[in-house]
Amino acid sequence: MTTLSALEELRQLLAPDQFSTQPKELQHYGKDWTTYFDIKASAVVFPKSTQDIQTVVLWANRHQVAIVPSGGRTGLSGGACATNGEIILSLQKMNQILDFSSLEHTVQVQAGVITQDLQNWALEKGLFYPVDFAARGSSQIGGNIATNAGGIKVLRYGLTRDWIAGLVVVTGSGEILNLNQGLIKNATGYDLRHLIVGSEGTLAIVAEATIRLALKPPPLQVFFIASPSLPQLMEAFAGFRQRLTLTAFEMLSERALEIVTQKLQVTSPLASASPYYAVVEFEVNQPSDAELALETFSDLVDKGALTDGALAQSETQAKMFWRLREDISESLSAFSPYKNDLSVRVSKVPALVLELNPLLKARYPTWEVVWFGHVGDGNLHINILRPNGVTKEDFVRQCQSVDELLFAVVQKHHGSISAEHGVGLTKKKFLHFTRSESEIQLFSMIKKTFDPKGVLNPGKLIPDSPD
Repeated sequence: MTTLSALEELRQLLAPDQFSTQPKELQHYGKDWTTYFDIKASAVVFPKSTQDIQTVVLWANRHQVAIVPSGGRTGLSGGACATNGEIILSLQKMNQILDFSSLEHTVQVQAGVITQDLQNWALEKGLFYPVDFAARGSSQIGGNIATNAGGIKVLRYGLTRDWIAGLVVVTGSGEILNLNQGLIKNATGYDLRHLIVGSEGTLAIVAEATIRLALKPPPLQVFFIASPSLPQLMEAFAGFRQRLTLTAFEMLSERALEIVTQKLQVTSPLASASPYYAVVEFEVNQPSDAELALETFSDLVDKGALTDGALAQSETQAKMFWRLREDISESLSAFSPYKNDLSVRVSKVPALVLELNPLLKARYPTWEVVWFGHVGDGNLHINILRPNGVTKEDFVRQCQSVDELLFAVVQKHHGSISAEHGVGLTKKKFLHFTRSESEIQLFSMIKKTFDPKGVLNPGKLIPDSPD
C-alpha cells in the first residue's frame, strides 16, 4: 500500500483536479467491465499532458508504486482493474485532437479521445475511422491501442494496429518515446510502435497517437440471413465474399437472437427460427451490387446453405439489423455471463465449434451457453449464463475449471484463447495455450527492458513466475 507521505508528494506534483482518493472515484476508475475483482486502489490521477504522465511514472519509480492505466474501461479481461493498492492513471482528461494533415489523411490525438468522437470528427472532414465496435461511445483510443481492438469491420479494415502511424509513449522507466513519427516508410530497425500496440499497458503508457484515416466508404447495404448449421453459414460467407466487397459478417445463435429481441422488445426480421443467423454488410460500389447480393442469396438458398433472409429496405432497418448483433452483450448482462473470446483461422471455425459444443454440454448440462461472434475473421464469443441460485463466486469457480479443457481444444486447432479482449488478469495463467514457453520468456525480458522496476500494470498479461 502506498504511504501517506508518498501520496501527498504525488498530490503536490499535480493540479487539484488531477488527484483524488475519494472511494467512489477509486471504484469507478479502478475497474473494467469484468465484475468479479475486488477493487483496492490508493488514488486516481488525471494527467493532461505527456509530461504529466512522465511525472507520475517517475514518482512511481522513486516510491516503487504500481500504476494501472485506465481508459474507457470497456475491457473484459481485468486488464484495467486495480486490485492491490495501485495508483490509477486515467487518460480521461487527455481528450484533445492535436493536429490534422488533409494531405496525408492522418490525425494526431491524445490517448483519451473517445472512439466515436474520432469517428464523427473524421466524417466531418470527409474521411473515415473504420475501427468500430459496440463500445465505441465510451472506449478510448489509448485503450484501443493497448488491446489492439478489433470489432465488427475487421474483415474489411483490419485491427487498430493497421491504422496507427505513430505513437508517443511513456515507458515504465519514465522515458518519452516518439515512435515512427507518422512515417509511411521507415526501414531503420525494430518498429517499437507495434510492440506497444496490444501490450495492455505493461510496457508503456500511450499518451498520443497519429492515426491514419480512410476515405469514406461507398453506400453500404445490410442483409440479415438464417442458416441451418454453422458449416453452411460459413459456406454462405464464402459465397457472399466471392461476389461482393464485404465489410462485416457477424454471427449470432438462435438463443442470442431470442434474448436480444426480448430486450429490445422487437420481433425477429425473419418468419421462422433457425440455429444460426448472420448480419452481412457489403459495399454498394455500383447499382448492380444490390442485385448481385440478391442473386447470391438465392443461389445459397438453392444450395441449402441459407433458409431465409431479409435485405434492409431503409437505413432505419439496417440499423435495427445491426442492433440485433451489437446489443447482444448488453442484453446478456442481466444473466451475469462468464465470457470467453476465442479465435481460429476462418476455415477452422466449424471444426472448433463442432468439438466445443459437446464439451460445453457435458460440463454445463443444465446451464445455457450463448454463441455469437465475428466469424468472418474467425472470432467467437462464448457466454455462459449464470443460473438462478448460484453465487457469483461459485459460478466463476466452476466456469474457470472448464477453461483449461476449452483452451486445450483451441490449442489443438492452433487458435488464440483471446481474440480481442486481451489477457489481463483473467487469462494470464492460460497464456501457454496460445504462446510458447520461449515467447513467454521473451515477453518477460521485454517487460524488464521497458519497465525495469515493474511499475506499469504489474500482474497483468505475463504469467507469474513459478518461483
